Amino acid sequence: MADSDLLAAAFEEHRDHLRAVAYRLLGSMADADDAVQDAWMRLTCADTSQVENLGGWLTTVVARVSLNMLRSRRRRREEPAGGSWPGEAEAAARDGGAAGHGHAGMAADPEEEAVLADSVGLALLVVLDTLTPAERLAFVLHDMFGMPFTELAAVLGRATPATRQLASRARRRVRTAPSPGRAAGLARQREVAAAFLAAARGGDLQALIALLDPEVTLAADAAAAPAGGPVLLRGAGMVGRGALAASPRATHSRLALVNGSVGIVFAPAGRLQVVLTLAVSPASRITAIEVIADPARLRRLRLAVLPD
Repeated sequence: MADSDLLAAAFEEHRDHLRAVAYRLLGSMADADDAVQDAWMRLTCADTSQVENLGGWLTTVVARVSLNMLRSRRRRREEPAGGSWPGEAEAAARDGGAAGHGHAGMAADPEEEAVLADSVGLALLVVLDTLTPAERLAFVLHDMFGMPFTELAAVLGRATPATRQLASRARRRVRTAPSPGRAAGLARQREVAAAFLAAARGGDLQALIALLDPEVTLAADAAAAPAGGPVLLRGAGMVGRGALAASPRATHSRLALVNGSVGIVFAPAGRLQVVLTLAVSPASRITAIEVIADPARLRRLRLAVLPD
């Protein structure tokens, strides 16, 4: 077997672990795959003859690539293409263990690779977005994957005591995760938003109306309205027909977390144009929709595209 084949085989042994690390850091499977692919390219160009722990070496590479991606997102918050919410922390891939470090990671159900729909996962995701990229790395890599602080410090380019403080600060903030009631609310929001988006894509007016509270309101800012002025619609029939009129955009729309709640974003070719926020009642009916297209308002939103 050629050396290149041996290298590829060795990489494949660690792929699932690397994908889990990247996904939990980046919260987007597409971005995670990009980070893993970047690690493979770096591996093929590196001299690893002196590397004793290839799994640990690759984990460090993926972590550094992810950190750069997180920092880049901070500089362009208004562009949520591919999911701009780092650090989904409740389960990401087939193997959530700390391969290459000899520590046990948080277990993940192999059948729940994209478990952002899980209520606890969504709730924790909201909290993790309040962390800085360095805090997220410290929490995910140490607390979830067992990376020693000495190695983590090297990834972050900080002293070990400072890295411990980062992880401690992140841990305190994660402990403020939303209550079970809030978590259940997020799961309900996602279910309703997904059904609303599916009905809009299918042009199903009756399905749309069934999801709307009879007294629902839809408010659109001037940038979102064809006439160039703010619009206010009232009632399930009126709002349903309005949503149907905008159904061509639904094909290119995605579910997203918007300021900590589930909403919908329209971002063709990765350029954010419209955001819908949804208020969902305990009876799983949409009571209010806000349509935001003003660029200044869009830039102030905290967004995270969720997987389908």
